[in-house]
Amino acid sequence: MQTNYPKYVLVVDDSQVQREFTVDLCRRLWDCEVYQADDGEQAIALLTRLPKIELVILDLEMPGMDGIQALHEMVRLGMEPAVIVASGRESVLLNVVENMGKSLGVSLLGVMQKPISIEQLATSVKRLPAVKQRQPSTGKTLVVPELTERDVITGLRKHQFQAYFQPKISLQDGSLTGVEALIRWKHPRYGLLLPGQFIELIERSDTMSDVTMVMLDMSLQQWLLWHAAGLHISVSINLSARSLADVQLANAIIDRIAASGVEPRFIMLEITESALMTDLATTYGTLARLRLKGIGLSVDDYGTGFSSLLQLSRIPCSELKVDRAFVHGASDNMNLRVLLESAIDVARRLNLKVVAEGVETHKDWTLLLHLECDEAQGYFIARPMPGSALPLWWSANRKRLQKLVKQGGFLQRILGII
Repeated sequence: MQTNYPKYVLVVDDSQVQREFTVDLCRRLWDCEVYQADDGEQAIALLTRLPKIELVILDLEMPGMDGIQALHEMVRLGMEPAVIVASGRESVLLNVVENMGKSLGVSLLGVMQKPISIEQLATSVKRLPAVKQRQPSTGKTLVVPELTERDVITGLRKHQFQAYFQPKISLQDGSLTGVEALIRWKHPRYGLLLPGQFIELIERSDTMSDVTMVMLDMSLQQWLLWHAAGLHISVSINLSARSLADVQLANAIIDRIAASGVEPRFIMLEITESALMTDLATTYGTLARLRLKGIGLSVDDYGTGFSSLLQLSRIPCSELKVDRAFVHGASDNMNLRVLLESAIDVARRLNLKVVAEGVETHKDWTLLLHLECDEAQGYFIARPMPGSALPLWWSANRKRLQKLVKQGGFLQRILGII
């Protein structure tokens, strides 16, 4: 019996038949104590009285307080159970509710149409440990330390910033094709900080280009070590809009790569859609010079900005990265799947390599195989890691990933569809 399943569950539905059906599914899957409520008000009362409840399976249409009102009330009262929304309403409405829940900070394990299957429930509940892990121990939003630009300057001077690397895997043969460099701050007081805790400060300060060059230096040094170990992969480094507006940046990047001995074709610079909309003359000039030197350019977080086909056609990019918002869960959400298919089609028509971010489950991976996406990146493959850990990780996971690609290809040939 899996030990990380919730022990206390609340099923909220005004239909007794639906409630009992869902209760039965829960008890068939794992040993748990299940409570029941027939509207939002009863649910809130139970959650107030029984804070040990870890999971709420919530209907939307109910008399009195409906499911949407119940979600808002749970957030207002600081209640933090994981939630699965199960409703008979159309997928467009469910998609709106899912986005609302994420905006509120609700720990959503799934949003699905009724009647839910035992497989859907099992898949959703298995996300619970990952959701808990992503939540801070306080149960509140990510704590942002009180940091200043002076702290950033000190961090640069004392080499407190570190580069972690997240692998990218080919969906054609399961090979390791590259990594994305992701910044971490090993702060002497706050410990290891994630980008969400400090990156806005850096982007607002005058240190953005300095931090970019530090990340480039660490990536180049690490690439030489990987190359010596037999890993001939690319390294992607993020560029901010502010960096693109720095007219001296292109020269600095080109000179640094040339001095390192790393071939420019192994370096990929990632730029966001929003960065492409600022100071177009300078941005285009910077991108053109970088591309002339053989450095790869990738449009990051595609789908979250305002790029059009015309805008993309004007950029000398070689890669398109589809944002995780359109990747994770697309196998269960037709709207997301349509957007994902559209992004892959855009890349294909523009002769760009397409990389899908946010691959967290086997279903995400399998869908991307079916859609003939080029590469995948996400927690299903690996979390970001120090550069020194990459060779050992690849040695331990190479056969697993190559086998997953082969299995996906076999299923496509046998079934024809997913």
